[in-house]
Amino acid sequence: MTAAVSVPFWLFLLLAALAVWAAYDKLLLPSVRWFIANRANLVIDEVSRRLRIGIRPFQRTRRQALIDRLLTDPKVQKAAEQHAERMGVPVIRSLALVESYAREIVPAFNAYLYFKIGYWIGRKVAQSLYRVRLGYVDSEGLAKVEANATVVFVMNHRSNMDYVLAGYLAADQTALSYAVGEWARIWPLSALIRAMGAYFVRRNSRDELYRRVLERYIAMATEAGVPQAVFPEGGLTRDGRMREPRLGVLDYMLRGFRLGGERDLVFVPLGLNYDRVLEDRTLLLSVDPDARRPGRLVALWRTFAFVLRNLRLMLRSEWYRFGYACVNFGSPVSMRAYCRSRGIDFKELAAQDRKREVADLGRHLMEAVGRIVPVVPVPLIAHVFLITPEKAISEMELKAQVERLIEKLEAAGAHVYIPRQDLDYAVSVGLRMLTLRRLVENRDGLYSARPEETPLLRYYANSIVHLL
Repeated sequence: MTAAVSVPFWLFLLLAALAVWAAYDKLLLPSVRWFIANRANLVIDEVSRRLRIGIRPFQRTRRQALIDRLLTDPKVQKAAEQHAERMGVPVIRSLALVESYAREIVPAFNAYLYFKIGYWIGRKVAQSLYRVRLGYVDSEGLAKVEANATVVFVMNHRSNMDYVLAGYLAADQTALSYAVGEWARIWPLSALIRAMGAYFVRRNSRDELYRRVLERYIAMATEAGVPQAVFPEGGLTRDGRMREPRLGVLDYMLRGFRLGGERDLVFVPLGLNYDRVLEDRTLLLSVDPDARRPGRLVALWRTFAFVLRNLRLMLRSEWYRFGYACVNFGSPVSMRAYCRSRGIDFKELAAQDRKREVADLGRHLMEAVGRIVPVVPVPLIAHVFLITPEKAISEMELKAQVERLIEKLEAAGAHVYIPRQDLDYAVSVGLRMLTLRRLVENRDGLYSARPEETPLLRYYANSIVHLL
């Protein structure tokens, strides 16, 4: 029984590999999963006591169970059968495609990652880059929202920082589930984003089966009360102006709302604005038909050079944050009240009537978002320079024109954020940002816009032009 047994070296390596794999699969992986799940449950118990909108059971459901639920959904099953008939393939292949779509879409929410790691990273990144401010909040309206309602934050989309900023500022209210595009489907970023509760959306997909799976997931999440955040514009603004709403995700959410159901569906308008959008030049380049678009290596090098330049300024103590980033929360729009005021029930409408009503709702929500977009210093000053682009003006005259512009905006109901309630300071910090970026030049105490930077100044001015 104690005699040595000789085996070929390759067999020894194979047995050792199998032993390591078994230890990983049966011991290490379950232990890690147990530890993460245990930490997540402790966090859920902790945050549930302070959150305005608690974590829903749907968010705590295992990801595989949600995928199975999509696979067995009658509407998805019917769509799979229609796809199989249309493409001339077995239904089992259509169902396999459904499963791949479901795995791509369904998140794996982890409360520990969201509230401990994600919130910490979001706060550090936002506060390191910007002076983050919470501006106007309709506290009275938000307080009236029922605790079990499905709350959806409807936002304008200026920067990829929007995800970080809104999630960070709303973290004391709820855990938001975002719809994110293909840009985030890069490993390991995709795993982190999915663990933060986000679900992936293929923009402009014409695959009917995929759209049905996405629709059913969003409808299920809405019906289960999962708090969500959506950008109706469908993508980043390219010229600074707000874009027309795209209604797909909004329509899917309404499919999870029943007028006589246990939950109300409440849309909360959320407006964001920045003194500097990190992607501004890239976004402008994308709408210029004559511009030469850089390749990936050039774009990567420019990003690297941008980071190095800012690090060098930090080491010299010459670096300033990128101005102010401000968020406003508007008055909630209850779908129960909205439907009753118009005498409609979305589930009872014929296809064309429903399409028209969803479009009307989309415009209504985007108008509400537009009204609460914060007015921050740089857009104010950019607007003044565009009024008389060839004229050089003193700082005193600039302040006078900014003051008149603020009066006009406030008379129109706009929410103007004036740092420290000091107009002189607001103009000074905004002007400093524009001169540091060489969008505006100072000659003998007179400031003027650089002609070649007019498109970028217009980009910032456009963020508030709809308020005028």
